[in-house]
Amino acid sequence: MNHRILTSTRFSGSRLPLNKLLGALILVAGLALLIYQLVVLLQTRELVRYAFYAGMVAAASTAAGAFLAVFANRISERFLDSLMGFGAGVMLAASIFSLILPSMDIMEGQSSSGLMASGQVALAVLIGAAMMLLIEKIVPHEHFIKGSDGISSTRLRQSWLFVLAIALHNFPEGLAIGAAYAANDGHGLAVGIAIQDMPEGFVVAMALIAVGYTRLFSIAIGVLTGLAEPAMAIMGATLLEFSTHLLPWGLAGAAGAMLFVISHEIIPESHRKGHEFYATNGLILGFVLMLMLDTAL
Repeated sequence: MNHRILTSTRFSGSRLPLNKLLGALILVAGLALLIYQLVVLLQTRELVRYAFYAGMVAAASTAAGAFLAVFANRISERFLDSLMGFGAGVMLAASIFSLILPSMDIMEGQSSSGLMASGQVALAVLIGAAMMLLIEKIVPHEHFIKGSDGISSTRLRQSWLFVLAIALHNFPEGLAIGAAYAANDGHGLAVGIAIQDMPEGFVVAMALIAVGYTRLFSIAIGVLTGLAEPAMAIMGATLLEFSTHLLPWGLAGAAGAMLFVISHEIIPESHRKGHEFYATNGLILGFVLMLMLDTAL
């Protein structure tokens, strides 16, 4: 009996490393296949490639902002709220001028009347906002000031709740970049989002530092969260490039998602500490800057 137990233990013990090795090989093979498919996609689909480049620029801008935290010992809450307001203004203008208006133009060409076109755009905006609301309720995440939100948040470490909150902000931005490039008109939006991503990366890193995380960890998280944008940009451009009928819905849906994030996340956070005046001025400045960029590009 003891000999059988010992043999079984030895057998299972020797089998365990083999299982781990097999799992690692499957994971590496899957990752290699994914990278290969991505390379093929970028080589064959020009608009998707441009959307990916724009998403990487936005991610690099987020990383640059996060690295600025190396030189900042402390950031005033008033300046922090001003930066958040600025980002909200850029996103607000981008959602209107780079997403909703182009969507309306395409819808009018596809619909029999202007009323039907405007109704479809409005419905797409509502669908995009509803999707973000659903994600907001399902995915546990951490607001910088308000605290935890979503379900099962107690099972996750606070640092990863921050990461999920930041990813929620970057998802609609990446989708918007992909949708705009699928419409062959994404340069202005991409520049605007990249501009607002720099202060966002800085805000993320400084906010994490302020709640007790190390500077290196906070900067690394700020850099990594920007990678959500090229991934979502590829997804948005790939899905919408193949269908001219789906494209205006995707544009307006991305706008709705961005509007939800602006109203539900960024503006309340920037107004919570009593700096509404500075946050509002930042919003107006960001809106005007994005308006100029959209007109010029």
